[in-house]
Amino acid sequence: MTQPDFSDHKLYDGGRAPNPRRVRIYLAEKGIEVPLVPVDMGALGHKEPTVASRNPLMRLPVLELGDGRVLTESIAICRYFEALCPEPPLFGTGAFGQAEVEMWQRRVELHFMFPVAQAFRHIHPAMKEWEVPQIADWGEANKPKAIEFAAFLNDELAGRPFIAGETISVADITAVVATDFCKPARIAIPDEFVHFRRWYAAMRERPSYPA
Repeated sequence: MTQPDFSDHKLYDGGRAPNPRRVRIYLAEKGIEVPLVPVDMGALGHKEPTVASRNPLMRLPVLELGDGRVLTESIAICRYFEALCPEPPLFGTGAFGQAEVEMWQRRVELHFMFPVAQAFRHIHPAMKEWEVPQIADWGEANKPKAIEFAAFLNDELAGRPFIAGETISVADITAVVATDFCKPARIAIPDEFVHFRRWYAAMRERPSYPA
């Protein structure tokens, strides 16, 4: 299926940061091309007027439409493209299927991605100037929460190939990005989580993974 032309859009992108990467993987899975505007987050480029004028929260990614309207928040941006390019579906199909993907996306974001992010932001030395105050105890406290949810996912994945069922969804994209971020957050997924590791290996083999 030929996708619409989004050449008049701009996606302000933050490189390897988790949320910008979620959108890039999503777009790669859909086969959607959107012009990228690279932003150097290491140099605090997201706090410069180019981004701050479009998103006062000074966070990435930011999608600017051809008419100047702006969307922020990674899942909101993905939903915009999903509505315009429904195939292949990454937010489920039908009433139950869409609700099921939403359920898993929310679970993964709140119980896995969030604690991983908190561990990274409060422990990693590179985040000292970003997270003020940086509270190491809070970072450490989030590590077992991430492992606990990974154990839950491991059990769930024993019976299906993807988090929300038989096909990939946005929940898998969020989860693989969060899993990648475990390394800088100094969180080790146990080797005995064999179903989780099988799923993770399969996600890494997808053409969208390097996006």
